[in-house]
Amino acid sequence: MASRYWVVSLPVQNSAASVWNRLQEQISKHSFDTPLYRFNIPNLRVGTLDSLLALSDDLVKSNSFVESVSHKIRRQIEELERVSGIESSSLSVDGVPVDTYLTRFVWDEAKYPTMSPLREIVDGIHTLVAKIEDDLKVRVAEYNNVRSQLNAINRKQSGSLAVRDLSNLVKPEDIITSEHLVTLLAVVPKYSQKDWLASYETLTSYVVPRSSKLLYEDNEYALYTVTLFGRVADNFRIAAREKGFQIRDFEYSSEAQESRNQELEKLVHDQESLRSSLLQWCYTSYGEVFSSWMHFCAVRVFAESILRYGLPPSFLACVLAPSVKGEKKVRSILEELCGNANSTFWKSEDDGGMMAGLGGDADSHPYVSFTINLV
Repeated sequence: MASRYWVVSLPVQNSAASVWNRLQEQISKHSFDTPLYRFNIPNLRVGTLDSLLALSDDLVKSNSFVESVSHKIRRQIEELERVSGIESSSLSVDGVPVDTYLTRFVWDEAKYPTMSPLREIVDGIHTLVAKIEDDLKVRVAEYNNVRSQLNAINRKQSGSLAVRDLSNLVKPEDIITSEHLVTLLAVVPKYSQKDWLASYETLTSYVVPRSSKLLYEDNEYALYTVTLFGRVADNFRIAAREKGFQIRDFEYSSEAQESRNQELEKLVHDQESLRSSLLQWCYTSYGEVFSSWMHFCAVRVFAESILRYGLPPSFLACVLAPSVKGEKKVRSILEELCGNANSTFWKSEDDGGMMAGLGGDADSHPYVSFTINLV
C-alpha cells in the first residue's frame, strides 16, 4: 500500500478513452512501477462560473481541515492499538481497505445526490467531519480523564516512600493504637538507617524501647515504625524532622483500604472499557471521514477542472502513486498530454499565483493536481 497518491485531471479534446490509453502507454513505457487508476467522477451540477470561483476559494482550506481530522483519528487509532498491545489493523471504509477505496472510488449517490449544488455537498461534508471531530474530542477527553486518575494512583503506588501511598505496605499488626500509645511511620534515608536505629529512642521521652521495625525499603528510603505515648507524638515529629527523618501521617483503616482497592479496580475496568469503545468508534469514524474526504476530492477535481479547462466538462481524472525517484518522469508525461490552449496557458510563470489559488501544487502544473497523504 502506497502512503502518497496524486489525484490529477487532464484535459480531453476528443475522447477520454484515447487520453487514458495514451497515459497508460506512456506510464508503462517510462515509469512502469507507477500504479495508475481511473478516478471516476459523476456528472455533478456545475452551477455558474461565479459560484465555482467562490467555491474554489474554500476548497483548499476545507480539504486541509478534512485531511487533518482523518490524520488525527488515524494517530489516535495507532496510539490506542499500541497501548492495548494489539497488532495494527488495516483501516477500511465499510470493509474496503482505504487504498482500495481511493483507487476504486465510486460516488455515493444516496449520500451525496449529484443534482445537489456543489456548495451544499461541500458544506455537508464539512459539517459531518466537524461533528466527528467534536465527538472525538469529547471521547478522548473522557478516556484521558480516567487514564490520568489511574496514572495518579499508580504513581502513588510506585513512587518513593516519601510520597507514595503506604496503605499496601502496612499491615494491621504493624500498628499499635490504644488509649495512650500510638505507632508512627518514619521515612528514613537509606544512608541514615544506622543513625535512626541509634537515636530514635532518645528523640523525645516516652518512646517504647526497641519498638522500631523495618517494613519496606526502596532505592532511596526505608520505612520504619516507632511506638510511643500519644502525648509526645508532636515533639517526636519535630525532633525527627530536625535529624532528616520524615514522619508520614497515616491511619490504618481496613474499610478505607478496601475502598481504595475498589476504586482502583473500577478505574482499571473503566479505562479498558473506554479504550475499547473509543478504538471501535475511531475505526468506524475513520472510514466515514475518509469516505467524505474522497467525495470532497472528487468535487475539488470537478470544480478545478472546469475552471481550468472550461465548459462543458471534458477531462480525465486519475490517481497515481509514483515512487519518489519516478515523480519527475511522471510529471513530464502528464505535461506532454496537456496540449490544448487552456492547459498550456496555466503553464506560464505569470499565472502561477492563479494556479495555486485553485488548489494546485505550489510549483504549478498545466493540469489539475494535488496530493493525498494517507498517513
